[in-house]
Amino acid sequence: MSRRSVLATALAAGALLLTCLPSAAAQPPGSGERLTIDTLSTRPGVVTGGDVLVRVEVPPRFDPDDVRITRDGTDVTDAFSAAGSAPGGLTGLVTSLREGRNRLVATVSGRPGAGAALQVRDHPSTGPVISGPHERPFVCGTESFKLVDGSTLGPPLDGDCSVAARVDHAYRSTDGSVKPLADPASRPADLATTTTSTGARVPFLIRIETGTLNRGVYQISMLADPAAPEPTRARPSEGWNGRLMYTFGGGCRGGWYTQGSDTGGVLDTEMLGRGYAVASSSLNVFGNNCNDLLASETTMMVKEHFVERYGVPRFTIGWGCSGGSYQSHQTADNYPGLLDGIIVGCSFPDVTSATNTTLLDSRLLDHYFTVSAPDEFSAEQQTAVAGFRERASIPNLSDGAKRLDPDAEFPAALPDDQRYDADTNPDGARGTVFDHTVNVYGTDRRTGAALRPLDNVGVQYGLDALNEGAIDKRQFIDLNSRVGGIDRDAGFTTGRTAADRTATEAAYGTGRILWGGAGLATTPVIDHRSYTDDLPGGDIHMAVHGYSTRARLIAANGHADNQVMLAEDNRHGFSLKSPALRYALTEMDAWLTSLTSAGARAEWTARDVVAHKPAELTDACWTRDAEPRKIEQRLAYDSPGECGALYPAFPTPRLVAGAPLADDVIACRRKAVDPADYEVTFTGAELRQLRAAFPGGVCDWSRSGQGQRPLTGPWQSVGAAGERGGER
Repeated sequence: MSRRSVLATALAAGALLLTCLPSAAAQPPGSGERLTIDTLSTRPGVVTGGDVLVRVEVPPRFDPDDVRITRDGTDVTDAFSAAGSAPGGLTGLVTSLREGRNRLVATVSGRPGAGAALQVRDHPSTGPVISGPHERPFVCGTESFKLVDGSTLGPPLDGDCSVAARVDHAYRSTDGSVKPLADPASRPADLATTTTSTGARVPFLIRIETGTLNRGVYQISMLADPAAPEPTRARPSEGWNGRLMYTFGGGCRGGWYTQGSDTGGVLDTEMLGRGYAVASSSLNVFGNNCNDLLASETTMMVKEHFVERYGVPRFTIGWGCSGGSYQSHQTADNYPGLLDGIIVGCSFPDVTSATNTTLLDSRLLDHYFTVSAPDEFSAEQQTAVAGFRERASIPNLSDGAKRLDPDAEFPAALPDDQRYDADTNPDGARGTVFDHTVNVYGTDRRTGAALRPLDNVGVQYGLDALNEGAIDKRQFIDLNSRVGGIDRDAGFTTGRTAADRTATEAAYGTGRILWGGAGLATTPVIDHRSYTDDLPGGDIHMAVHGYSTRARLIAANGHADNQVMLAEDNRHGFSLKSPALRYALTEMDAWLTSLTSAGARAEWTARDVVAHKPAELTDACWTRDAEPRKIEQRLAYDSPGECGALYPAFPTPRLVAGAPLADDVIACRRKAVDPADYEVTFTGAELRQLRAAFPGGVCDWSRSGQGQRPLTGPWQSVGAAGERGGER
């Protein structure tokens, strides 16, 4: 299908297409004869809240006092100052922007040809900006959102779940806990002190700002003495080390139709004690919002607010486990510049490919083993077909497939009468990851359900188990003849599940399936694995998924030298109680400090990123001893070394079926059944049965998937009605 045909089909299906937004620069620096004007807090087409931080570059031959700046003809020069700005520039917060287009102009008195202009587009602070129309229904969480003193935000002010911004204070006690500071003028007897990464010795007093942006509750915390003047861009807090941590929360199940009542966490005393400012939002918790596009938009808006209020951080580190790793990977790749480096744990590449595919396969295998063919496969054979270390992971992940079921899981606050039920409420809200991302995927006009990039046509379940002698030919043929698929309501079907082509195209082209060759190519990555493959009850956070991300980086960029992998046992989880993670944070800071000393983020090349990686930062694992020993060794999916023995990776059902390690093929291209492809010999009758099980052929994993392609481009935006267009 041609690209034009694909776009036409998507429009017909109701998909809201994504378009690339241009970069921030108004015009490239010239020979020093002209001013340049740029936005600092965000890109010019995605400004929010009626204000934007702007820098005007003034060549040495001009006097800054001769520069005038206007907003749609209104003089705003007084908002600009050289104080706190890099040499040769004026920086100012331009306010009173009108929603939509605004024109900023910088001129030099007596030099009519030396000016510069920039168009910015303002959006409401409630959004949306790049994620498409707001989801409805949407349940507010302000009355259950707890503050540091145990109180809540109370009722929302409007239908967008807004609250008035507020500041609370807390402190770290000498017993290690965080306590509310009821009287900002007091100095509790148990107040701890800390030395930040920049050497400042300060009392461990914490300032916490809470408000709403993009219909999510955001929080920003930093060390700040409430007795001192409020921190600003011009007068930063003494305790801030100039760096920003952005935390992303995990989950996914039931993560739709709600504002949520928690963030990714902004009170980690290790982060704060080192001097980092910490920011997050309730829509950056995948348990509230399992949509990476909406999460990236929220990150963009919260970071814009941070920069306008507190100043441009030297760098921003993304931090998250599980659903937080989805957000970190995809925000870094799809919206470069929001995150300068990422530290991820219990990681997956994205929610759309590796995770949903594994959940689908687990649901189908669990149904087949327990309903269709009970007692036909031993526990060991079931494990061989699934690939997991623990057989219990099959029912565990089958239950996790509720995110593919439109009436299985909803946030508790969503009233029953608003929830989808095929019989009693067919027009209700559908609770799936696809319906939650319908702005990208579009709608099936026959059913009203979201189109799905979900497929198992041609997949030969248990192929490696057959070739290795773990199951016999009869079992293999019966499994693949009767495993079936699921329909849009997650009901079991005798036929396989076929992906919607437009949704698959959109998933690849818009970054819902991680590519790795855009912003992630120049992003330092530390992937921490708290090993859980061996949990007796099974677990979704399997080591193989980190190696899938590495495989994608290699495929997209020719290497994964900007990714470092660390592994240890599960005693600490993804917590800075772990020495490995404290080490990771220290090394990431050193890595980014070196990079930012060498040049601006937009100038980094992949070679620069690798060249500035600390020499001592390498792949490593820690032993399971009471006092763990660090082992430096390249970690790999099939690692034969000591780390591989301690923390072996196991395949998913799709990898057992022959899929590539990158696990990024949604719908495989197919070929005819060929007896030469198997380590066993089929009789003529068996071949006829096998071909009947695969009337369209079996997966040809040597080829790219149907509709598989690189990201169309970074900084894409959903149109309001499917039309293409950049910043308007």
